[in-house]
Amino acid sequence: MCIRDSCHITAPISGRMGLRLVDPGNVVQSSGTVTLAVITQMQPITVIFTIPEDSLGSVQAGMRKKAGLSTDAFDRTAQKKIASGKLLTLDNQIDTTTGTVKGRAVFDNKNIALFPNQFVNTRLLVDTLKGVTLIPASAIQQNGQASFVYVIQDNVAHQRSIKPGVTDSGNTQVDGINPGDVVANSGFDKLQDNSKVVVSNKPASGSTSGSNAPASTGASTSGSSAP
Repeated sequence: MCIRDSCHITAPISGRMGLRLVDPGNVVQSSGTVTLAVITQMQPITVIFTIPEDSLGSVQAGMRKKAGLSTDAFDRTAQKKIASGKLLTLDNQIDTTTGTVKGRAVFDNKNIALFPNQFVNTRLLVDTLKGVTLIPASAIQQNGQASFVYVIQDNVAHQRSIKPGVTDSGNTQVDGINPGDVVANSGFDKLQDNSKVVVSNKPASGSTSGSNAPASTGASTSGSSAP
């Protein structure tokens, strides 16, 4: 028969206690393999996600410039941000079957928004480009290896070569376009160099103006939260 005080067990960590794995009245022994319950650490919590190997160089360069790159966790639809944290470390090898490397980010998780084994989409902020020109990625056309857009001037389309950079949230940083230039964003099957056009103000079609604004570079990936 055990004494009540000697049967009191103190957990070595703080966290959330799972459902009990034994019932009152079950016989357990200190030398047995029966697990009474599982405690999962909730604060802080880490998320393991994958980074394309092509982005590994820029991520490592960003890590050398700034420790703990900003990492955001989004829901399954990648529309709602759940929490913000920092990149903790990268794995020591690339998975050759997927061409990716694993990263681990840590989150304070003060409001317990992240849950163990939850599926999340992550966005890693590697660098911020300031004073660049952004245009919709859908406005960029390809001719072999060359990229170009149609710039609208006096209702005439002019083909202009550009050099695209990073893309974020549907916008692409480009060289070769000036802020204020109007570029075509639809009707490409009818457009040719020096062809006349009619500019429409409808959101779904027509033209958009290049803008001079900050652009962030990074990668959207998926992963799962873990203690």
